[in-house]
Amino acid sequence: MTVTVAEAVGRRLVELGVGQVFGVVGSGNFHLTNAMIAAGARYLAARHEAGAATMADAYARTSDTVAAVSLHQGCGLTNALTGVAEAAKSRTPLLVLAAETAAAATLSNFRVDQDGLAASVGAVPMRVTGGRDALQQAVSAYHVARDQRRTVLLNLPLDVQQQPVPEEAASPAPVAATPPAPAAEAVDTLAGLFRRAQRPVLVAGRGARHAGQALRELGAAGGALLATSAVAKGLFHGDPWDVDVSGGFSTPVAADLIRGADLVVGFGCALNMWTTRHGRLLSPEATLVQVDLDRSALGAHRPIDVGIVADTARTAQAVTAALADDGRVSEGYRRPDVAARLRERRRWRDEPYDDWGDGTTIDPRTLTIALDDLLPAERVIGVDSGNFMGYPSMFLDVPDERGFCFTQAFQSVGLGLATAVGAGLAQPGRLPVAAVGDGGLLMAASELDTVVRSGLPMVVVVYDDGGYGAEVHHFADGAPLDTVRFPPTDHAAIARGHGFEAVTVREVGDLAPLEAWLAGPREQPFLVDAKVAGPRGAWWLEEAFRGH
Repeated sequence: MTVTVAEAVGRRLVELGVGQVFGVVGSGNFHLTNAMIAAGARYLAARHEAGAATMADAYARTSDTVAAVSLHQGCGLTNALTGVAEAAKSRTPLLVLAAETAAAATLSNFRVDQDGLAASVGAVPMRVTGGRDALQQAVSAYHVARDQRRTVLLNLPLDVQQQPVPEEAASPAPVAATPPAPAAEAVDTLAGLFRRAQRPVLVAGRGARHAGQALRELGAAGGALLATSAVAKGLFHGDPWDVDVSGGFSTPVAADLIRGADLVVGFGCALNMWTTRHGRLLSPEATLVQVDLDRSALGAHRPIDVGIVADTARTAQAVTAALADDGRVSEGYRRPDVAARLRERRRWRDEPYDDWGDGTTIDPRTLTIALDDLLPAERVIGVDSGNFMGYPSMFLDVPDERGFCFTQAFQSVGLGLATAVGAGLAQPGRLPVAAVGDGGLLMAASELDTVVRSGLPMVVVVYDDGGYGAEVHHFADGAPLDTVRFPPTDHAAIARGHGFEAVTVREVGDLAPLEAWLAGPREQPFLVDAKVAGPRGAWWLEEAFRGH
């Protein structure tokens, strides 16, 4: 029986471990997608390619596996490009499987420079060139995605897809990834810094999501407080020395403690303007260290004193072992007075505030605190971009690093709903929660249908302030607001039309239907159309924009 390239590549990718595929099927990716399904992959059809790419991105992030998005040639890829850009900028291990016009079809309307499109957003373009090499090229693409944590565009030209794959065609077995260990000198240097430090802080980022336990142990050995960038929120949940997120979302106590550190070590963390508040969270006297697999990341955003190219978990383990050789444990920053401050003011909800609610609109802080109390602890939060995004990011607790998916590297509005779909499928034992603005929901409203079809018992929370809040609050400066203000929209009615249960919320008591839904069978997804008060802009954005 003749096996085509489309069939063989689809089957081989599933054998390698690609168990979840998202996409929008057209003629160009029809056979490839069916081959992956036949080989055992789960497939979810999105309503738009950008949503499909973001779902795959979120699934890969929260499952620690390589996911795939399947696309039609030309327009399928261009439609997906925003989601692909977000994944590429986030170093998500993702395979973008895109059909491509045949080399000879120079006049095809579908012909675009797919390699150029991929490269322009930071993805790695690769291609299947023929039946004899197809399997080897598929395995190579998988290795680049998994081992280098890259988003890979694997082009599959239409004429090549139809070619037979010879029985003797090579198909190398996948090689287990071996993360690099740190050099002995680097371990000695970092251990020495911990021995001298009195107020060390560890900041874990995307590249340290697998290293939580190793970093907890290093923190205990070195007397360090534990913090994360926004994308790794939840990594140290439950640890008494966790100060949560470093950056614009930091609580006042966390910001003060990080600013007081004399040693800051970023593990898999870019230490960019968001995580350091344009450097204002770092004392000029602090020693700054970065540990990352990517040499180009070291010092990319600000000067550092020490850079270590190695796996974050292996580095933490090696330094912990070196400190153990001393036979002592440093108190460091883990003092009784610091512990007391964290017990009293660890969470944003511990900070007093003047409630903005007036009966017709609800303060977004009051709303989110109420949601935090209502929603089950086993949850996975997907957050869209916009003026509102700090409220769910700061006031909703998550059980661990897999409970929070922050697709914000490209800062595109409209990805939050798809983010929660992908993350929810990756964490089937948890309640998916999408936190979106009114603009983001309407950009992605077609995926409300996808939520219903997928059977996800999802909660969608719309923070509706009737406009594009960042522009209204931070850029108007007396200018007319007609371009960024919108008339009232009944998002609850839109959701019901897609098959959701829904409620409009103007005060906490209006959340009673959600409470009843949570206690019931959750047969339909639920949307909260929250009419939020917005007398001023988000303070975390004010700080960020002042820094530009």
